[in-house]
Amino acid sequence: MSNERFTEPEVNENENITSSDELNNNVSVSSAPETDDSILDFDDDPLSATSVSKKSLVVFFLIDTSGSMKGKKMGELNTVMEELIPEIRRVGEADTDVKVAVLTFSTEVRWMYANPIPIEDFEWARLRASGVTSMGAAFKELNHRMSRNSFLNSPSLSFAPVIFLMTDGYPSDDYKEGLRELQTNSWYKFGLKAALGIGQEANDNILAEFTGSKDTVVHAYSGGQLAQMIKIIAVTSAQIGSKSMTLSDDTGQELGEENVFAAKQKLLGQQIQELVNTTGDGDDVPFDTGW
Repeated sequence: MSNERFTEPEVNENENITSSDELNNNVSVSSAPETDDSILDFDDDPLSATSVSKKSLVVFFLIDTSGSMKGKKMGELNTVMEELIPEIRRVGEADTDVKVAVLTFSTEVRWMYANPIPIEDFEWARLRASGVTSMGAAFKELNHRMSRNSFLNSPSLSFAPVIFLMTDGYPSDDYKEGLRELQTNSWYKFGLKAALGIGQEANDNILAEFTGSKDTVVHAYSGGQLAQMIKIIAVTSAQIGSKSMTLSDDTGQELGEENVFAAKQKLLGQQIQELVNTTGDGDDVPFDTGW
């Protein structure tokens, strides 16, 4: 298989990308370009995706690859992500095309591949850890790419994306500025958002700012917990994100489109917390004991 990588900071959507670089030769995107306001004007708003025979769902993974992730944390994450891909392939209804996009952030911001990859073709490229935690730059880059003009340019209408953030430390840049920019993005507003804190230093309050709810934030203190939490969040988010919710609510009233997205996010939080509370502790050796 020859999935394509970024070979330059900018991708011209009007040109075909034909890079044949090795998987480990990613080129960084040190800072996201200024976002054109037109990117956020939805000619085909995510809320209007209601009547097509085939919809697409993009699952975004935002992964901290800073130096503090070295060793057991990054090794466990690579292993579980390799195991996770086949599980996500089984997620979704027959009328849903699931794609995966992976954005890593350390001193620089990198995409694993140049475009979202269909889950049937996706291959995990093992990550390495170094540098600082440029979370704000990652938020800006996500905002830039999460548009109809870039990564969400499916010819069919789309479900709102799933966005899964994983980090083990405090941002080294101005994450609030990046988050404010991302919060203007309609796909972000209506996407399913979840986050995983890894180890003692991860700040769950910052992660809750990103997801909008503490119910969609979980924490892993050991390798066993990390594997469990990643699978719980990724599979549950993809399952909920790929389903239509058009039935009436408990009051008997038909759910409006905006309420459907709110209901999905609420359901995600409920299911994540239920699953987390019913799982074991995994292995009992914490990350922050000299691994």
